[in-house]
Amino acid sequence: MEVIKNQVDDLNIEVTINLKGEDYTEREKKRLAAYRRNADFKGFRKGMVPPQLVKKIYGDQALYETINSIVSEELDKFIKDNDLHILGEPIPSESQKENEWVDGSDFEFKFDLGLSPAIDFDLSKEDKVPYYKINVTEAAKAKMKENIFRQYGQLEEGQAAGEDDYVVVDFKQGEKVVEGAYVSVNKVEGTARKKFVGAKVDDKFNVDVTKAFTNETDRASMLKMKKEELADMNPKWEATVVNVKTFVPASESQETYDKIFGKDVVKSSEEFDAKIAERLESEYKQQSDYRLSQDLRKYLVDKAGVQVPEEFLKRWLYESNKEKYSKEDVEREFDSFLGDFRWQLVRGYLMRKFDLKIEDKDMLDAAKAYASYQYAMYGMANVPEQFITDAAMNILKDERQIRNIEESVENEKVIAAVKEKVTLQTKRISEEKFKAL
Repeated sequence: MEVIKNQVDDLNIEVTINLKGEDYTEREKKRLAAYRRNADFKGFRKGMVPPQLVKKIYGDQALYETINSIVSEELDKFIKDNDLHILGEPIPSESQKENEWVDGSDFEFKFDLGLSPAIDFDLSKEDKVPYYKINVTEAAKAKMKENIFRQYGQLEEGQAAGEDDYVVVDFKQGEKVVEGAYVSVNKVEGTARKKFVGAKVDDKFNVDVTKAFTNETDRASMLKMKKEELADMNPKWEATVVNVKTFVPASESQETYDKIFGKDVVKSSEEFDAKIAERLESEYKQQSDYRLSQDLRKYLVDKAGVQVPEEFLKRWLYESNKEKYSKEDVEREFDSFLGDFRWQLVRGYLMRKFDLKIEDKDMLDAAKAYASYQYAMYGMANVPEQFITDAAMNILKDERQIRNIEESVENEKVIAAVKEKVTLQTKRISEEKFKAL
């Protein structure tokens, strides 16, 4: 047996494994013997099938399995003996020739290996990264107040429907009647919207529901039928307005303060103003911290000067995912992948450099934060702690979720450690200019 190393460049190695008949004959015999011990052929006792028959039936399979096993072992041994840190997995070389799978033949296998780049850099206060602090303005506070009042507003009886109102409609088509359908005027499409804007109780008009409500799921729900029934439905309906619901924002009052912040937490317009400023600063800080994490990530990757075997990675990505993606797909998404991949390498280096560890508590805390976020997305605030914990434990049973959370925790730990090492240059900025960044 011969294993030949060809160092193509600093990040690429080609490995050739040459096998002769004597390198695999004994192992092939042992594999065939194992097949014979378990072979159950009609007319023969188990384990007593003639070797020639076993080889005739299982010979090709035994040869293939034996060769693959030896090649895999030799590749692993080569990587370990040479202390190589490879990216992805070895892939067949483009110069690989077709082997003739005949027992006793010589075989040649060529593999390409992509090497992980050496990363080594230090951080100090000489490393400077901007940290943007967004100014809280009166206009921003007024806008947040408006949004909060809308959030705590309600539908009231209206006269003529406006763009932001709801119309309660009975739809009729022959003997078929759908009562009490809620229609959001601003979601009505095409010329039909003109019929709904300004509509009053008892108004009647015809509507082509296919053109007015193009979303099939919403249309089926409104007409109280199954989605698959829509295809055979006559789209022309008569609509009768039975009610108009006007959305009215909440007013600034003690009742509204209590709904937003809790009983008697806020008792005056000045205290309300201070709370709005506090919320804005909290939101702005989240945005600033996220921007900082992105700026630090770019700074660190640039400082590390990470070089990777790009052509190898493209081939490896394709070979690993060709059931799902074409070469064109890989090429199109490669720059995005490469940015994330370089950051993973740098992040892993910094985890080791700063001796950062991920504990079980870190994973649980991150899963709980994610569970709380999911509840909040559905408008569920102040969820009991036990519910949050149970949801987090379920999240941590999902391998995909575990990987995502682990990556998130790594990001947070690395960014936190780096912030202590470098200089953050605080820069005051308006919300408009910050968004423009």
